[in-house]
Amino acid sequence: MVRKAVKAGSPEDRLLPQGRLSGPMPWIIAIMTFLTVLACSAGIALQQGAATVADAVANRLTIQVVEPEATRREADVLRILKNLDGMPAIKRISPVPRDVLVRQLEPWLGRDIAAADIPIPALIDVDLAVSGAQAEAAAWDITRRVDAVSTKAHVQPHAAYLEPVALLVRAIGGLAYAIVALMAIATGCAVVLAARAAHATHRGTIEIMHMLGATDRQVMRLFQRRMTLDVSFGALLGLLVAVAVILLVGRSLSLLANDLVSSAGLPDWGWVVLPLLPLAFVGLAWIAARMTLQRALARSL
Repeated sequence: MVRKAVKAGSPEDRLLPQGRLSGPMPWIIAIMTFLTVLACSAGIALQQGAATVADAVANRLTIQVVEPEATRREADVLRILKNLDGMPAIKRISPVPRDVLVRQLEPWLGRDIAAADIPIPALIDVDLAVSGAQAEAAAWDITRRVDAVSTKAHVQPHAAYLEPVALLVRAIGGLAYAIVALMAIATGCAVVLAARAAHATHRGTIEIMHMLGATDRQVMRLFQRRMTLDVSFGALLGLLVAVAVILLVGRSLSLLANDLVSSAGLPDWGWVVLPLLPLAFVGLAWIAARMTLQRALARSL
């Protein structure tokens, strides 16, 4: 009869409560994993977006001619183009057509802006063929040549305007990574509390197992395996829900026309990192449960 009872189920099924979904631990881990994966994906996407936009505008600058008189303004543009022609550091240089500028200003100044003959500054887009320190030197040389043509012309590097935005995006990304670290700490604390509660709840069962000859390692393996299964279920559930949310949000962001927002997507290596987070949670839970139960069993002796 005793042997038949032993074969009826595993030691975990006979000594621990039935049903992994009945306790709060799997759901707590699922919520923490969900928030952690979202925070980590947000950090990666923001860093990727900031880097993409920074690379796109790092070698671009705009020359603005703010001469109010149209004839002089057009003459200054021609002289600037002639003065910059042939520079090896310039990959492409082209003036922005007036009708393009008018269309961009229509939302603020109305459709009658062209008929009103408002003196719109002339813009010249410049793409550099160099980067880094060479790009800075080229921008300085271009500024010197433009100033020699007209004092009412200004060189405006695109990176200078986006630098505050890039700093803000990087700061938010760093905050997202800090949230990931805090979630990992909170997960470890939750597992520690759950291990202590399990030890206190089954103290009588543990004493009987000791009297029957069970070692601390066997008892610890029993509880550790059960808690690892609970954490694994919760981590997998949180990962699946988080991935679904990320795909939904990513699809919505891809429809936006804003370069910074549309470029904030997960790179290929990001999809490799996200599944590692639940595995890290399971490993953290395994270590936390083991250390907690070791201390609890040592104090109970």
